[in-house]
Amino acid sequence: MKHIPLYFALFLALALGGSLLAQSQDLQSTDAKVRRKAVEQLADSGGGGAQKCEALAGLVRDPAPDVRDEVLIGLIKVGGQACLEPLRVATRDASPDIQSMAVDGLVNFYMPGYVKFGWLNSVKSFGGNVKKRFTTPEPLILQPSIQAAPADIAAIAPLITGGSSMDSRANAARAVGILRGSAAVPQLKEALHSENDTVVIEALRSLEKIGDVSVGPEVVPSLASPNDDVREAAAHAAGQLRVKEAVRDLSRLARGDKDKEVRRESLVALAKIPENGEERTFLLFLRDKDEQMRAAAAEGLGRGGAAGDLTTVNDAFAEEKSESARLSMAFAAVYLGDLEKIRYLVDGLDSTFHRGEARAFLIELARMPRILAELYTPLTSGTRSQKIELATVVSRSGDRDSVAHLQRRTNDSDPRVAEAAVRELKNLQARL
Repeated sequence: MKHIPLYFALFLALALGGSLLAQSQDLQSTDAKVRRKAVEQLADSGGGGAQKCEALAGLVRDPAPDVRDEVLIGLIKVGGQACLEPLRVATRDASPDIQSMAVDGLVNFYMPGYVKFGWLNSVKSFGGNVKKRFTTPEPLILQPSIQAAPADIAAIAPLITGGSSMDSRANAARAVGILRGSAAVPQLKEALHSENDTVVIEALRSLEKIGDVSVGPEVVPSLASPNDDVREAAAHAAGQLRVKEAVRDLSRLARGDKDKEVRRESLVALAKIPENGEERTFLLFLRDKDEQMRAAAAEGLGRGGAAGDLTTVNDAFAEEKSESARLSMAFAAVYLGDLEKIRYLVDGLDSTFHRGEARAFLIELARMPRILAELYTPLTSGTRSQKIELATVVSRSGDRDSVAHLQRRTNDSDPRVAEAAVRELKNLQARL
């Protein structure tokens, strides 16, 4: 282990305080255990964030893996702009756990709290915790008003196909989706051909988050995967990206796949693709015993836009017992011209269990100017939950005229509404 130059040790002592001179000397000890303990103490000491990052950066290539582990934990704990470059360097480490920790540290800079330090109390368990996270989709995504630095995406992207383990590759694929890293799309497309199902699934989910519709046809082969989870993720991505080339495969899967979740996801995806010619399929499932299939069928009929289907949808709405399916049918009815059902969707924003569904439907419907105009009234006079959720709807689907409506809500008498309006106004302005 090369000694840190004397001038650097003196710099640390001056920057971090004379009382830490012994600690700075321990960082250059020939004993890895001493260096590791010094790193831990440095990260947990008070003050000097930028100086700490510089000190830790000097050990990011330490020959001892345990020391490098502790350095990564320290960099993540300290945080801040000065820690980004050493984290980027650490993505090139040979250890798959350190690669993943470095990637997580970069994500954590943009989304504080992404790294849960409970995971890192025992570094040896980090790899296992990374593996566990792949069992569920990651809903997090960077707000439109925040842009990840190109250098950070450039550091993560090579790991998607070149990480030293399949878990580190999957973790990198997941991270660029959270950061909306469109520059990593070429690596994500390549990852779709991986023999590892987890890597494929994370690549599909991230392509979906990034939202580059030009890559849509690339997801179609995954619909034929022998793995149920891959087919389900591919169907979801095909729907979100509106992949017309996937219509025939999705129809086949919805009608006859052996896996129930794949059948559901395929019909949902089919319902999102415009001009798909599958009205008969949707009519077939509108009375299905599975409420999620009924809901998807209604959405497909709504987006299909055939005026003659409005009576069919409203009849199904009147008989439906499931609240989720009723929201889908109300959405379809509004699409087909029944504007009175907008009120039903707005009321759905008050439901703890169903507001996410209602919000998503209103975001889509609000892209139509006449429906957007209808939402300004409840944005002004609705309940707290309605105002907060509608602020998100307007920020996602509003136009330049929407700016004034959100600005007024930044002065709302309810501080939670005002806070949401300030946040969503920034997102709207960033999008415009």
